Amino acid sequence: MSTPPRSVEVTLVHEWDKGQVRQVQDYLAGEEPLEIRVNGLPLTVTMRTPGHDLDLAAGFLLTEGLIQRRSQIAAMGYAESCKDTERGNIVEIALEAGISLELERTRRNFFAGSSCGICGKASIESVRVRGIPRPGAGMRVDPEILCRLPDLLRGAQPVFQRTGGLHAAGLFTVAGRLVEQREDVGRHNAVDKIVGWALGEDRIPLSDSILLVSGRGGFEIVQKAAVAGMPMVVSISAPSSLAVRLAREMGMTLVGFLRAERFVVYAGEERLEMASRPAVVEMRH
Repeated sequence: MSTPPRSVEVTLVHEWDKGQVRQVQDYLAGEEPLEIRVNGLPLTVTMRTPGHDLDLAAGFLLTEGLIQRRSQIAAMGYAESCKDTERGNIVEIALEAGISLELERTRRNFFAGSSCGICGKASIESVRVRGIPRPGAGMRVDPEILCRLPDLLRGAQPVFQRTGGLHAAGLFTVAGRLVEQREDVGRHNAVDKIVGWALGEDRIPLSDSILLVSGRGGFEIVQKAAVAGMPMVVSISAPSSLAVRLAREMGMTLVGFLRAERFVVYAGEERLEMASRPAVVEMRH
């Protein structure tokens, strides 16, 4: 019987420190392929950190436009009929009667990897044709609250604290309360795990929520947040040009370089209560 995939693994390493070498035990973030099957047929494979796999699969189906609500999933669970080496790495989903997927066409649109996210279909036009509604414009957030979010998320990352090798996504209220967090080797997977959790809790759309992601804010992150109805995406690092274009078109707020007491707003600055603060205009070289 094979060992189920784990989110953390232990290994022996050699550490070099100022000319001294010692053998120590170290922790590694788990990384395993997860195959998602729909109605008995393989849909996609993504490299992920084991844990919250059903949330990941459900979130993936929603953010990629294959379902619109949780009730469209009739059944979901780990595959029973598989090799021992595959156990825990295959999720099977049965959709409710009447929902059909063009799986051959759908499969061609997906390529999931632990670093790049969903590639090959990253165009704003693909979002337009799906008719994703723009989030409401009424939400307002105190900029000082944003500055507190990274420490709150980092303090709630148990696997990162042991391995130092994971991305995270955190769902926050406008008051800065951490509602839920997920970790994964892929930041897009961490977001799908959050969305899948919210889908199961009947919280979609997340119209009064802030999404914080570690690393950069790419197109796929903004797209997934838009599908889930999140009006604000905040990243620790830089957004991409396509992410900025999508956020502006969708009427979302996109913040990058959130570090200490500084951040940069790339879209939707009206949701941040900055109007009364003096502004200095300067050109970057």
